Amino acid sequence: MSDMTSDMLEATADAPRETRRKTEKTEFMVYFAIIFVATLPLATLTWALSAIRSRSFTEKGPMARAWSQARIITPMIFSA
Repeated sequence: MSDMTSDMLEATADAPRETRRKTEKTEFMVYFAIIFVATLPLATLTWALSAIRSRSFTEKGPMARAWSQARIITPMIFSA
């Protein structure tokens, strides 16, 4: 005969952890989106000035620049 109560306790113990992780991931994505949108104008300006100076559009575009800045800034907020 097996003990079914131990399986039930583990299943209920895992549920809050999964919910917490999903909430943290959602919160991270919200912050990431806000930071991405906030850095997009400055990244566009920086990209345009760089393109004018070098007379070349081969560098990363404004979307890639804003994305990389958001990837750097957002984890800093969550690690603090």
